[in-house]
Amino acid sequence: MTATELRASFALAGIFGLRMLGMFIILPVFALYAEQLRGGSDHTLIGLALGAYGLTQALLQIPFGHLADRWGRKPTIYLGLVIFAVGSLVAALAQSIYMVILGRVIQGAGAISAAVLALLADLTREESRTKAMAIIGLTIGATFSLSMILGPVLSRMIGVSGIFAMTGVAALLAVAVVRWLVPNAARAVAQSNERGVRSMLSVFADGELARLNLGIFVLHAVLMALFVVVPFSLRAGGMPSGEHWKVYLGVMVAAALLMAPPILIAERTGRHKQVFLGAITGLLAAQAGLAYSSTWVGIAGSLLLFFAGFNYLEASLPALISRAAPVEAKGPALGVYSSVQFLGTFAGATAGGFISQHLGAVWVFGFCAAMSVVWLAVAIGMRAPDANGTRTYNVPRMDASRADGLSRRLAGVPGVREAMVLAAEGVAYLKVDSARFDEQRVLDLIAGEI
Repeated sequence: MTATELRASFALAGIFGLRMLGMFIILPVFALYAEQLRGGSDHTLIGLALGAYGLTQALLQIPFGHLADRWGRKPTIYLGLVIFAVGSLVAALAQSIYMVILGRVIQGAGAISAAVLALLADLTREESRTKAMAIIGLTIGATFSLSMILGPVLSRMIGVSGIFAMTGVAALLAVAVVRWLVPNAARAVAQSNERGVRSMLSVFADGELARLNLGIFVLHAVLMALFVVVPFSLRAGGMPSGEHWKVYLGVMVAAALLMAPPILIAERTGRHKQVFLGAITGLLAAQAGLAYSSTWVGIAGSLLLFFAGFNYLEASLPALISRAAPVEAKGPALGVYSSVQFLGTFAGATAGGFISQHLGAVWVFGFCAAMSVVWLAVAIGMRAPDANGTRTYNVPRMDASRADGLSRRLAGVPGVREAMVLAAEGVAYLKVDSARFDEQRVLDLIAGEI
């Protein structure tokens, strides 16, 4: 990667991490904080406050993506960050659960994920884009782990209202980061409406993508539902609320270590599907442990099992989506994935709060277990990840007819599973089986067009 690509990748990864920080950092502390607010004894409202951020994020991802195409990437990101800061301020000043819900709705309305990814794509070459996305993925994972640890610590130091204020100030500082640290990009070539519609339809019609989207929905729904009740369970199990950070610190560090062996096994033996299904089974087993644990030690052990599986699945799903998506629809596929993820946070938090309020915590764990069972049943039919990869080649400018002909010839090359030539952009995208791919034949075909 060039120095410019690295600078853009790390700066935008920081912005992306901030967005996830706004969702994750209050997870371990908000339910107990809400008891002090007017209306905060209603667990349904606690769940709604946790999930409201995800609802507006999901609903506004596509509109903000379109705005980024028409208005420009950076102005759209500025707008989203300011909206997020305003929502953080509203939540920080709230004296009732209802005002916190309003603040969370406003926070989520700054749905800039699509704009950030689009700017990253503008600033990186195709051959560097996977590395750039990996930087963002690692940042999100690190943000989640740090949120679970720092949330309780910061709550003791500055309170949850202070955490909201802190994230709002960070959002305003992020505007300066985007303005002065992120390079400017040339205006991207807009995708035609017709091709955009075809790409979106191919995403919704793909059964493998549907399985993976169900997975990210369930994963985040279960996460959010759990944290409506887990803080209360820890307190009831003998762990004072001010000491919860010790549990989360130990759990997150141990979960990272526990996750390493399955990753190595999957990479060395190619048993990605088996490890993937094992991680879902781990989520299911964790729900049983949480339901029957009466001490904080038992709860911590169940959380360890849960987060080991969660971290593996959270890291695996985006890569699986990228592999499964048609070459012409990777952008729409990731956009749908992101929206479904945020819908899961809203649905899980809201359902978890309602169930906890009316039926009790054990039923929340039962709800999470039922969702995990559904996911496991659906995931059993998934295709095992193969050696597919995506290759990109520059091609000479040509009309649509020549581009279609070249696409067909490239698709016939040994090891090429899909091929698409974008005439206007002078780029050929290929999805290939790396073990059988005849790259020299591809280069010869492209050279013949010069």
